[in-house]
Amino acid sequence: MPGLVIRPRSRIYHGHDWVYASEVLKRFGEPQDGDVVSLKSDRDQTLGSAIYNSRSTIVARRFSRQKQDLDLDFFQRRLRIALEYRRRNGVNMSLARLVWSESDGMPGVIVDRYGDHLVLQTLTCAMDQRRDIIVEALRGELAPASIIERNDSPVRHAEGLELRTGVLHGTAPEPFTVEVDGVSFEVDLMRGQKTGLYLDQLVTYRAVAAHAAGRAVLDCFSNAGGFALACARAGAKSVDAIEISAECVAQIQANAARNRLAIAAHEGNVFGMLRDLQRAGRTFDLIILDPPSFTRTREKRDEARRGYKEIHLRALDLLNPDGLLATFCCSHHVSGADFHEIITEAVVDSKKTLRQLAYYTQGLDHPIISTLPETEYLKGYLFELAPGR
Repeated sequence: MPGLVIRPRSRIYHGHDWVYASEVLKRFGEPQDGDVVSLKSDRDQTLGSAIYNSRSTIVARRFSRQKQDLDLDFFQRRLRIALEYRRRNGVNMSLARLVWSESDGMPGVIVDRYGDHLVLQTLTCAMDQRRDIIVEALRGELAPASIIERNDSPVRHAEGLELRTGVLHGTAPEPFTVEVDGVSFEVDLMRGQKTGLYLDQLVTYRAVAAHAAGRAVLDCFSNAGGFALACARAGAKSVDAIEISAECVAQIQANAARNRLAIAAHEGNVFGMLRDLQRAGRTFDLIILDPPSFTRTREKRDEARRGYKEIHLRALDLLNPDGLLATFCCSHHVSGADFHEIITEAVVDSKKTLRQLAYYTQGLDHPIISTLPETEYLKGYLFELAPGR
C-alpha cells in the first residue's frame, strides 16, 4: 500500500484525522488521487489508513486506525454502525442525516433520508470514485425508492471534482411534503437548498418555538420558513420572515398556506431590511438570526466577523426589553469562541445587557467527535435582553 510519513507534532498525533500538505514528511509507493494510503510516523509506527488527494489542501483523511480497504464490506459495516447509533439515540429515522462524513467514519460521504428517498453527496475524491459501491451498500441496507445525487456543492472544487446532480437509483420524486413537529414542509430533492431541508436545525425549531407564544417574532434568513412556521404554530402574536431569495419567499408563503398559519414573508437583504424596520419604528419580542455561512475560507474570516457583528447590532436595536434573541452561526471558519466574542462586541457597542438562556448545536444525527472540532460547526444561543441596564 502506498503511503505518507507524517511530521512529528502534526495534529494527527493528537487525535485529529486530517493531514495537511505541510504535515507530510515524505511519500512512498507513488500514491494516486483517490487511493487508500497508509499513514506512518517518522519512527515507522502505523497511524492508520486514509484517503489521498494531492489536489486538496487536506491531502489525507484518516478513516481507520487499522489497515483497511474501501470495499463493499467496509461501507456496509460503517453504515450499520451509523444507523444503530441514531436509532439508539432516538433520532427520527424517516427524516434525518444517516451518514455524516468523518463523524461516521466515511470522509466526504453524506446521506440524508426523506421518507423512502435518500440524497447522497460524495465530497471527496476517493468517495466519489467509489460512489457505485456506496449506492450498493445503501440499497442493500435501506431499500430506498430512490437515491438522488446532489453533488452540486462548491466544496467539491477543493477536491478537483466537477459538480453533478442526478438520479443514481429509482426515479426522481416530484416535490412532496414531510412533517416536522406538526408542521408540513414541501421538499424538492432535485432542486431544493442543500439536500432539501436544513436537517441540522429541526430540533432547534422546536426549542426556539417553545418561547414564541404571544410574542412578535422576526425570523431573519428564513430560507423555507422553518423557525417562522414553528413559531406561528406555537402561538406567536405575529411572525415576520425575511429572505433574500424570491423562490424561498414563495416557498415560505406556500408552506404557511398549507399549514393555515399567518406569516408575513418579505423578500430582501436582511442587513438592509433590519435598517428599514428600525427606521419604521418596528420592534419585536423574539428575533431569530440564522444566516448561511458568511465565509467558506479562513482568509475571509475577518469579513465574516464584521457581517455577524452588524446583524447583531441591528437586531439588538429592534428587540424589546425582556425580548429574546436566538442567534446561530454555521461558518466552519468561525469558532464557537469567535462567535461568542462577536456577540459580546455587539452587546458592548450597543450598551445593552444579554442574559444567556440556552446554548444550541446541531441535532444528534450530525454527530460531534471530540477530537474533530470541525464536526461541531453549528453554534447557537438564546439570549434575553435585560431591561434598564
